[in-house]
Amino acid sequence: MQAMQWDGTCLTLLNQTMLPNKIEYICCNDYRVVADAIRRLEVRGAPAIGAAAAFAFVLGAREAAQDTERFWDTVLNMVHELKMTRPTAVNLFWALERMLNLVQHNKQQGRGVEEILGLLEREAAAIFDEDKKINIEISKNGAELFAKDHSVAVLTHCNAGALATAAQGTALGVIREAWADGRISRVFADETRPLLQGARLTAWELTQDGIPVTIITDSMAGWVMKKGLVQAVIVGADRITLNGDVANKIGTYSVAVLAKEHGIPFYVAAPTTTFDFSMKCGDDIPIEERDASEVTRFAGNCIAPDGVDVFNPAFDVTPNRLVSAIITEFGVIRAPFDVAITKLKVMKGGI
Repeated sequence: MQAMQWDGTCLTLLNQTMLPNKIEYICCNDYRVVADAIRRLEVRGAPAIGAAAAFAFVLGAREAAQDTERFWDTVLNMVHELKMTRPTAVNLFWALERMLNLVQHNKQQGRGVEEILGLLEREAAAIFDEDKKINIEISKNGAELFAKDHSVAVLTHCNAGALATAAQGTALGVIREAWADGRISRVFADETRPLLQGARLTAWELTQDGIPVTIITDSMAGWVMKKGLVQAVIVGADRITLNGDVANKIGTYSVAVLAKEHGIPFYVAAPTTTFDFSMKCGDDIPIEERDASEVTRFAGNCIAPDGVDVFNPAFDVTPNRLVSAIITEFGVIRAPFDVAITKLKVMKGGI
């Protein structure tokens, strides 16, 4: 089930806040609706956010074209508004900058607004299609990390599947490929408090595919490792810095520490669009903090004392020393990550 579809006039998003109990779609014919959907996590996952932002750019540019004299200024304001939705996932900024650069280049070439609008739509579609191909390559590269005919159980945290990308996913893409090859026998999915993306989304995706999945609470991961129930961990990422530090859903850092303690490999699956080549280390990554109600309320019910202080970061940063390997569309990279990621930067054209 795709997280989004574009028909030329409307971006249709699967509302992920309603899963697994209800299948609901949101028709976005205004970039502000897409911005709200990103902010409210109705569409989520770094690659999916990037693609959604690209289509939102198309919608916003069409609106801006109604006043050609103010077109550029209106587009810049729209881009700023979209960038403010989620500060941590770098794919959002990458996609918007790619679209903005296209406008600027063609504006300098003397092309008219109508022609630029057509180019923007093709660019957004290209971003979406490229992610599909990248998912396939990541899945193949990651599956090779697991020996054939020696199936293992893996643990994953949050959701890095079809709901978070344009195709089968990054971390879940690897799991799907390895399952099909007989390399993985079972998945343990952390529930991923406070919004339960692991329980609601990852478990739902895996059951749709018939892949055995066991949900555990976040606090059970260490004991599951201690009991020898999992032999590897694989997660996605929202931003990776030049030195290989990884920002991902809150709780990932804890899982990485536990994996290190138990001698279990900790793999990260991410496209090169998730690498921030301008950022040296994880200390520089902006961490989104979300509303306290996500922690103090559950299914509409209050589960904490009124007025209690809440700390609710949406992401944490796993230092590179805890990462066994990073799986990309160009292959699997290992420490020293600064050297390997610098080579990736060159391959991507010095972005």
